[in-house]
Amino acid sequence: MERTHTSLRRGWTTGSCATAAARAAWNGLCGGEFPDPVTITLPGGQSVAFALAAHGHEGDGAWAAVVKDAGDDPDVTHGAHVRVDVRRGPPGSGVVFQAGDGVGTVTLPGLPIPPGEPAINPVPRHMIRTALRDVAGREPDVVVTVSIAGGRAMARHTLNGRLGIIGGLSILGTTGIVVPFSCAAWIDSIHRGVDVARALDLPHVAGCTGDVSERATRALYGLPEEAMLEMGDFAGGLLKYLRRHPVGRVTIGGGVAKMTKLAQGFLDLHSRRGQADMTRLADLARDIAAPDAVVAAIAQAHSVAAAFALAQQAGFPLGPAVARGAWACARDVLAGCDCMLDVLLFDRAGLLVARYGPSLV
Repeated sequence: MERTHTSLRRGWTTGSCATAAARAAWNGLCGGEFPDPVTITLPGGQSVAFALAAHGHEGDGAWAAVVKDAGDDPDVTHGAHVRVDVRRGPPGSGVVFQAGDGVGTVTLPGLPIPPGEPAINPVPRHMIRTALRDVAGREPDVVVTVSIAGGRAMARHTLNGRLGIIGGLSILGTTGIVVPFSCAAWIDSIHRGVDVARALDLPHVAGCTGDVSERATRALYGLPEEAMLEMGDFAGGLLKYLRRHPVGRVTIGGGVAKMTKLAQGFLDLHSRRGQADMTRLADLARDIAAPDAVVAAIAQAHSVAAAFALAQQAGFPLGPAVARGAWACARDVLAGCDCMLDVLLFDRAGLLVARYGPSLV
């Protein structure tokens, strides 16, 4: 298995696993033998071999399964059994995809696959078609059913439900390779959430840093679930996509610590990307006329939350100034976009600390 420059082991997408299983199953149906390992070609041209976990014939079809190895990425589908069943289809039908147990079905517009179709993304579909064509010498008439054992339960830990994908997981992958901690799948889910919201013509969406801020934001504005974009730490990933694919109004909501980082120019709000600058936060307190003793205490505070508490106790709340700063940073990223923008700050209990936006002042 390939390793990155940080020595983290790369893995394989569900699309790669399904392609390998499909090729082995089709070979087994056509010739009676299941190649093990089975070799496929990734979109980038690399040839990769997969061991089969199991295989067999069933009725007039054949099937094979591959265990997904996500490498060192904390992927919810690591270790999942990806099974593909194949059977011959009517002449002229081409390759027809079906969702088996644990694979979802698309129910909302805006995704790259239309409603009613199994949640098998375009690149994995192309990979599977290519693999079957390599065996048959032409595109065969075949029904391909992809299943993932336990996929319905795994899907509860993904954004699929919010994207209108019901019944299980999506078969994903654009390169066929999982890069550890790249967070590409999360950012892609944010983008697909924007696509769904636009397709539904929703006038207002919200991106929040966590569950507490999301629940509070949704309750404040009465937004439908499809309008809630699970932004997490990826403020930049959401805002840059909205700049190219605007909606009428966007709300950014989060806790005081992450919104302070946004106010200080961070677009990736994860702690590993850096910590909020307490000296700058102290300067903000000075700007709102906090006494020197309070400013000094904030500069030495061990956390943003502690700094906010100190300022609040002294009667010089930081929330409004931080909200304005976070709004200004987000507005800069959205430059040239017609989105109306507002920012909400919440405490750990979900109580509104501050809000800012032209429509609110």
